[in-house]
Amino acid sequence: MVSWWNRKRAARLAAAWLASRNPKKASGERLRLDDVSPELDVYLGQAAYLQLSMYETMGRAGAAAPTLSGRLVTGVLATTALERHRTIVAEIERNGQDPAELMAPHREAIDRFLERTSGADWYESMLTGYVTAGILNDLFDDLLRSLPIDVRQRLRTVFDAREAAAVVEELTAHIEADPRVGSRLAMWGRRLVGDTLLVARSALASHAREDQSRLEPVWTELIAAHSRRMDALGLTA
Repeated sequence: MVSWWNRKRAARLAAAWLASRNPKKASGERLRLDDVSPELDVYLGQAAYLQLSMYETMGRAGAAAPTLSGRLVTGVLATTALERHRTIVAEIERNGQDPAELMAPHREAIDRFLERTSGADWYESMLTGYVTAGILNDLFDDLLRSLPIDVRQRLRTVFDAREAAAVVEELTAHIEADPRVGSRLAMWGRRLVGDTLLVARSALASHAREDQSRLEPVWTELIAAHSRRMDALGLTA
């Protein structure tokens, strides 16, 4: 069961994030996140476990897809997450470290997050894969710029949005066929923000997690990208 403290923390983070929306700022020079980036081991371990968990979650969701095309697109989400996981694991092993050991400290928190955001049906699960993965991939891509240059070069495309177009096409078709689906997904998308922010916050350096002056520009850039993803579905962020 999720603690009331976590629910209140998620709500506060979501409110602060939404209040800081500033698309003009987000369209300008990209942020420098050197002062909020975690240590390399923490970054790689959390990123690897997130992608592995997303692969497993999307793999299970595919069986409930209402159409064959929906099942195929769910497979795209799962496969893409697995590809990302393997790339990150290769980087961990390149450094002579054990992927399981690096992932282990993040397992409990991420498992709780995925349990809270699993969705009541295939539609909500698909939006979860699109929204939460989008936010977190954006963050990890931003943080990548603060890592050693050789790591940055090897992982430079790992967090791209290669699966987004297929998800948008599939979900948009269902929303157009039944407007009630759109209304429900708009509400679910807003519900996802707070929980996803808790994970995003945990991905930052521990000394920066309570420093709102540092975090506000991070949230601003992420919410602008999140709003564009929801706009692509014709939904309000």
